[in-house]
Amino acid sequence: MKEKNHSFKIKDILLLLGMILPLAAGIVIQVLTTPASDGIEITGARIFFRLRLPVQDLLITESQVNSWLVMISILFLCLFLTHGLKEKAEKKRQLIAEWIVEKTDDLVQKNMGSYFAGFSPFIGAMLALSAFSSLLSLLGLFPPTSDLNIVAGWALLVFLLISYYKMKCGPLHYLKSFTEPVSFLTPLNVISEIATPISMAFRHYGNVMSGAVVSTLVASALQGLSLLLLRWLPGALAKFPLFQIGLPAVLSVYFDLFSGCLQAFIFAMLTMLYISGSFSPDEYNAYKARKKRTVTQAKGGC
Repeated sequence: MKEKNHSFKIKDILLLLGMILPLAAGIVIQVLTTPASDGIEITGARIFFRLRLPVQDLLITESQVNSWLVMISILFLCLFLTHGLKEKAEKKRQLIAEWIVEKTDDLVQKNMGSYFAGFSPFIGAMLALSAFSSLLSLLGLFPPTSDLNIVAGWALLVFLLISYYKMKCGPLHYLKSFTEPVSFLTPLNVISEIATPISMAFRHYGNVMSGAVVSTLVASALQGLSLLLLRWLPGALAKFPLFQIGLPAVLSVYFDLFSGCLQAFIFAMLTMLYISGSFSPDEYNAYKARKKRTVTQAKGGC
């Protein structure tokens, strides 16, 4: 029994290391690859290297690397929370895992309906990836959600799912949807369809990126204000960052913690509403019934 407990604890430690080490590796990469700077700079994701391809070079950027580090950390977090599951919860981690699953299932059930109950893992993964990616800024790392390419990829995936469920009732039903409620609105409906992934991507990217920019500008302004008011003091006291104590931390709580989690929730909510709103189970059942009758009549005719 002691050997089993010892093995269980070793696995726990390894899972915790698997969760922490990717983030630590990100910090090390950030320190080793960031060039020295005299002041505060606002830049996009740095390009680490290029992969030469026939059509176009593939750029490996800071946002891609950090995205993979976040996914690895989330994977080991899930493995840690589900390690040693039992029929009756005895550990707090199992209670936390069950609470997350129940809340995600309830969120999907309320916003998408029972037909889309299988979307719970997808929505949960999207929430975790978006939230943890935004929270990387708390560790001084570049948040992947501040890169339009990353968020646009998520939005494109959601757009493909929306189109797929619209097509489930048949191509004619999908094309007919552009003429509703009246046919002369077809151009606007087409524009609205194309604008869906664009608006989702820019909304998420814009809010996260703007928060990082505002926090950086305020920190820079407070640094200048400290130097201006304390310059008459002797020695190191003249460079004491008086006004940088406290306020940047408060802004970080809002822009990095609250706003990052809020944008993840909004992106997930829009995903659920767009997908569920693009599909009518009643129309799909009617379409299947018509298709079945057509097949039956064709066989009877033969």
